Amino acid sequence: MAASRRPTLADVAREVGVSAKTVSRVLNEDGPVSAQTREQVLAAVAKLGFQPNLMARNMRVGGPDTTIGLVIPDLGNPFFGAVARAIEDTVRERGLTLLMGSSADDPDRERALTDKFLARRVSILIVVPSVGADHSHLTSHRTAGLPIVFLDRPGVGLPTDSIVSSNRAGAQEGVAHLIAHGHRRIGFVGDLPVKLYTRRERLAGYRAALRAAGLPHDRSLVANAHDQPGAEAATAQLLELADPPTALFAGNNIMALGIVAELARSKRKDVAVVAFDDVSLAEALEPALTVVAQDPEELGRNAAATALARLDGDSSRARTITVPTRLIVRGSGEQPAPKP
Repeated sequence: MAASRRPTLADVAREVGVSAKTVSRVLNEDGPVSAQTREQVLAAVAKLGFQPNLMARNMRVGGPDTTIGLVIPDLGNPFFGAVARAIEDTVRERGLTLLMGSSADDPDRERALTDKFLARRVSILIVVPSVGADHSHLTSHRTAGLPIVFLDRPGVGLPTDSIVSSNRAGAQEGVAHLIAHGHRRIGFVGDLPVKLYTRRERLAGYRAALRAAGLPHDRSLVANAHDQPGAEAATAQLLELADPPTALFAGNNIMALGIVAELARSKRKDVAVVAFDDVSLAEALEPALTVVAQDPEELGRNAAATALARLDGDSSRARTITVPTRLIVRGSGEQPAPKP
């Protein structure tokens, strides 16, 4: 990974053979500039991957901002809140400030956010990629030395550092735990979209656990939802099957809340549950919720530390860091399967 300095206003001016003031006039649409010069300046900006600095105090040539841009899918998800807090705690020691925005898992919105962060000339860019996003547009910025880290999910079209959880192994461990307690009909409630990296990896872990135990993969036991009400509805549908599951595996914390809510509403205490992701007040539930816990703080710390190392000149090859999960046994996953 190249760690050369990022292009400046002076670099654009030098490329075109005009003054920095002329480049500034073009970019700010302030003052008379010929059409030919304007075209040459804009072509040089695209070629060099230059982003104008929107922060007035950093309008001097080559002055990077002292902020980090973080793009997450959902500001309301406590998992990403914990990740962001760990990033902020880590970079604060370096005098950097965290800026954060939500993509709502929309690739266009993600692109707009990253463009805004780049326009501020952030020192670091950390992105939780949206499904369907293409990150090749960030290549020139990465090549010019901007540390870019993908978090929770790998990106597409850009070879750079990624920090992820052990999604597949963690899900396999959670489902194997249910199998060990006698369950043979295990439902999977996963989030949407179905092409989401974490969802695909956790479903693969679910299937791997079934395969290791010699159990068939019954597609009717796999349901999908986008939010808690959807997870409640998906749970109800699974329990209404002619041969319903005796245990459920939740693909994330939001799915877990939906499952727990529906089981409580229907007064079903005979269904075992293991969730991927911990949830607040999990120990207060009855029974307490068994989970495959991620470590959002460690994910955030690793993302921040990796980016800071790049900022300090680490030019080694891009790498993927996998943060382990751990099974926390609390009671809901140890509900035995009913006797035939």
